Amino acid sequence: MRILITGGAGFLGSHLCDRLLDEGHELIVMDNLLTGRAKNIAHLFGRDGFTFIKHDVTQYIYVKGPLDYVLHFASPASPDDFSRYPIRILKVGAHGTHNALGVARAKKAKFFLASTSEIYGDPLVHPQPESYLGNVNTLGVRGVYDEAKRFAEAMTMAYHRESEVDTRIVRIFNTYGPRMRKNDGRAIPNFVNQALAGEPLKVYGDGSQTRSICYVSDLIDGIYRLMHTDYHTPVNIGNPASETSMLDLAKKIIELTDSKSEIALMPNAQIGDDPQMRQPDITLAQKLLGWEPKVTPEEGLRQTIAWFRGN
Repeated sequence: MRILITGGAGFLGSHLCDRLLDEGHELIVMDNLLTGRAKNIAHLFGRDGFTFIKHDVTQYIYVKGPLDYVLHFASPASPDDFSRYPIRILKVGAHGTHNALGVARAKKAKFFLASTSEIYGDPLVHPQPESYLGNVNTLGVRGVYDEAKRFAEAMTMAYHRESEVDTRIVRIFNTYGPRMRKNDGRAIPNFVNQALAGEPLKVYGDGSQTRSICYVSDLIDGIYRLMHTDYHTPVNIGNPASETSMLDLAKKIIELTDSKSEIALMPNAQIGDDPQMRQPDITLAQKLLGWEPKVTPEEGLRQTIAWFRGN
């Protein structure tokens, strides 16, 4: 296939590029490098079937020639970004999604939206199935990201119903691995880099809030399988077996890094509206895709720590 991927220089986008090129597809990567990094895809330059275009997808998108698929992965997506780039996040969720869907419609291409577990907000249902409608504070700091993705889902389904665009939607749960940004505000990069530097690991509140962490290779495999279905509504991809409290995650990272760091409990959350729990119900992914996560948290964290040591 000939594929356009927006946000392809980001953490997840770059790993997806690796998989798609290895599978023999032709890629056009579009990224404005606001939070994506050229070094994430530097190893792909010069490979047959790879093209990079620096462009902000909130502006009109033009791609020469046919397309079989448009994968929309563009968006700042880390806690620090919610405060740093709130308007840009909203614009890429709205204008960026609109432009990407417009290209898919014009080219008669399939469309794939990278959505997020953040659309569930601070959930009142646990674990979270795709049918759960969420508990989102539209006025909170996180609201810009939550609502941008909720709008993007609504826009995607509107194009599917009105314009008959062939769509897919994945809801991504707390993915980690090599190429994460060091200072993006996510728990794992924060903890790993604090541990490697011998600094206290800052855990907010009492550390009881949970996340279900999914290693990046498992996520990419789920995404690739979903691309090849004809299922149009959202599918959760994450690792329910890895649900862990932030306090236990910090302790595990200290252990795996053999660090002398201590844990410092900090008042309140770093970002308002911090979800108190997060765990995907992956029943649909298991039935529809035959997919389950394979990488254990210990194995994935070891690989992530090794990457941060070298970078």
